Amino acid sequence: MEARILRGPQPRGREKLARLIEWLHWVIAEAELYDVRYPVKGAYVWRPYGMKIRRNVEAAMRRLLEETGHGEVLFPVFIPYEFFAKESEHIRGFEEEVFWVTKGLQEGESRLVLRPTSETAIMPMFKLWIRDHTDLPYKVYQIVSVFRAETKMTHPLIRLREISMFKEAHTAHVDREDAERQVREAVDIYRRFFDELAVPYLISRRPDWDKFAGAVYTIAFDTVLPDGRALQIGTVHYLGTNFSRVFEVTYLTPDGRHELVHTTSYGISERSIAAMLAVHGDDRGLVLPPSVSPYKLVIVPIFYSDEEYAAMVQASRGLASELQAAGISAIIDERRDKTPGWKYHYWELLGVPLRVEIGRRDVEEGRVVIARRDTLEKVSVPRGSVVDHVRSLLSEVQENLRREAWQRLSASIKRVETLEDARVVVGEERAVAEVPWNGRDECGVKLQDAVDANALGVPLDRDPDVGGYDLRDPICGDRATYWLRIARRY
Repeated sequence: MEARILRGPQPRGREKLARLIEWLHWVIAEAELYDVRYPVKGAYVWRPYGMKIRRNVEAAMRRLLEETGHGEVLFPVFIPYEFFAKESEHIRGFEEEVFWVTKGLQEGESRLVLRPTSETAIMPMFKLWIRDHTDLPYKVYQIVSVFRAETKMTHPLIRLREISMFKEAHTAHVDREDAERQVREAVDIYRRFFDELAVPYLISRRPDWDKFAGAVYTIAFDTVLPDGRALQIGTVHYLGTNFSRVFEVTYLTPDGRHELVHTTSYGISERSIAAMLAVHGDDRGLVLPPSVSPYKLVIVPIFYSDEEYAAMVQASRGLASELQAAGISAIIDERRDKTPGWKYHYWELLGVPLRVEIGRRDVEEGRVVIARRDTLEKVSVPRGSVVDHVRSLLSEVQENLRREAWQRLSASIKRVETLEDARVVVGEERAVAEVPWNGRDECGVKLQDAVDANALGVPLDRDPDVGGYDLRDPICGDRATYWLRIARRY
């Protein structure tokens, strides 16, 4: 027997996504992911279902880092001010954003900073751990809370005072060449990570005025949310010897000299989850990629009497055991006080990729009905081939979410040549404009201000050069060298 299509694809509503922050507040509350009612500005509570999603996302990142030779560490949340203040550019970039600990200290003890990021905490330990060239490269990471004294409007998962899922990696190398090899590896890790979340991304080299404080240069991953705003979802920094010099982190070379290590750092946060929810969600609720969904499918037994309830639950449990044995996580909704229709809407809200419906007629005919969350399409499948169909459908859902998201991102990037066109693309069309730029900071800053947007940087995922085109910087008027991405950004 072959699978039978019972209902074709239905359009996914995007009305609420036009008001993205309202939609995000709605969906995280209704799906019980996250609670914004904690009485501290910018600090929120992860709820059990949200934690299941978060742990799966963290597991994906841990796997990628461990596979590439990173070791997990756990540093204290406190950083002595004397460490934090050592790198001058770093402290200028972060001093206004930090929380200070001034009480509870012993007499003469330096003020403490609540970690905003960990370069100045990790470097003193690298000095103790790294002795000679055989210790390098040295690669560690941690997933911890960091704290920023955010003064702008806070948003759940996007702009926080306590970033509670901050993954930061820190590495040390013999020279710039090896450190930049690590930068390329970090970019590849993030590509693979966001591909697992089916989140599309732009990769850009941030302009110097917007690079990480203390970095030689910064490479950023951004995605474009349904409201047209860009969201930074990951950064990779080549730090050169800026931090190792002030913390005197050296290694012994084979010929007996001491040289400064070259370092990198790279981080992501729960913004990666915010991006995944916003990019895939619709007016019904979440649409989770199978790769990180806590449950790959939900089984809904359909019954209208006590006798039918017992029989349908028994059939559902048998199928769940078969799926679990095949490595497919499934949950059965056995609640007797809820109708099948109520359950369908509930599990659609939670974004579970597939739903299996089992009723009396299905059992008699030796079939089940499987519904996809992404397209809402239903198919009738022979009972004996359910496992194979589920595996196939999960792959299709994952690929469909990835393909649709990339199509939407690609459609939101437009190359223009004039300031007027850039304003239309960014303001009216709510998209990303790529504008000719001469590469000088003063012209780039004026350009982003004239468009009332932010410069994301020079594209690294497509040709950044203007090539043979005789294009002019629309602000300074001289010949352009690069394309500069401009967008409104969270």
